[in-house]
Formats: sequence, C-alpha cells, structure tokens
Amino acid sequence: MSLSLTLACLWAVVANVLAMTPSKDQHWRNAYILIALGLPVVGYVAVQHGPWVALLVLAGACSVLRWPVIYLGRWLRRVVLRRDGAAE
Repeated sequence: MSLSLTLACLWAVVANVLAMTPSKDQHWRNAYILIALGLPVVGYVAVQHGPWVALLVLAGACSVLRWPVIYLGRWLRRVVLRRDGAAE
C-alpha cells in the first residue's frame, strides 16, 4: 500500500478513536483538526492515485465528519439564496 493510502487509513483510525472519546464541545475542535490534517492527505492521494481514488477517500472523510459537511452545505445554500434574493 502506498504512503498516501496508509496516511488516509491512519487518519480514519484516529478520527474514529477521537469520535469514541468524550468531548465538552461536541467534537468540534477535533473536527477542525481532522479537517486541517485530512485535506492535505486527500491532495496527496490525488497526486499518487488520481482523482477517483481521492474522491473515494474524500467520501469516507465526509462520512466521518458529516456534521461539519452538513453545516457547510447549509451555509453555502444560505449564501447562494441571499445572493439570488438580492438580485431580484
């Protein structure tokens, strides 16, 4: 297995272990750290294995970090709808 996929698997194991630990802030601090560490790993996977494998790794990361992804989608929808409403 290549170094990039090994790092992606290690990221997934760390993310799951962090999810099992108790947290006072509903794991948001852990999510920010995992996002900051995971984005370069996804880029590294894309460089070594191509975009399709990187999309699979990204989908796995999104399934682990689903609430930050949901909030990002809500924020983007709010920004787009605000822009569309102002244009009318």
